[in-house]
Amino acid sequence: MRCPVCNHLNTAVIDTRPAVNDLAIRRRRECEKCHYRFSTVEEMELLDIIVIKEDGTHEGYMQDKLENGIRRSLTKRPYTHEAFHRLVHAIERDIQKKKRREISSKDVGELVIKHLRGFDKVAYIRFASVYRDFKDVATFEKELKKLNKNK
Repeated sequence: MRCPVCNHLNTAVIDTRPAVNDLAIRRRRECEKCHYRFSTVEEMELLDIIVIKEDGTHEGYMQDKLENGIRRSLTKRPYTHEAFHRLVHAIERDIQKKKRREISSKDVGELVIKHLRGFDKVAYIRFASVYRDFKDVATFEKELKKLNKNK
């Protein structure tokens, strides 16, 4: 890790603590040359996961794509940055639990729907309507009835 002040390559870790509800590690560092202190945050990253899209093409897993899709469904909905981070990590944990190198975009979508249902009901309906391609109002009503039954 390079020092942000003098760009020296060697820094020492002074302190390590869990951050964001144990979903990341916060490290306090000190530059060995200029003694400037700064913090870094390490988060889990899904590596080597291939998403198989509906058209059969393969693409590497991208957390940004997952986050953007969820954010669109949460437009004008109240949520905290920390709660959003926990939601994304819960979905990624479920992806990892599958213990497969490849996962279909359909499986990822179903995991998002599963977690959004408990996170925000309006966002859940928005995401499901796009993901499951609701064709008419009757499909919306059917999904809302299922949602109300599971209260």
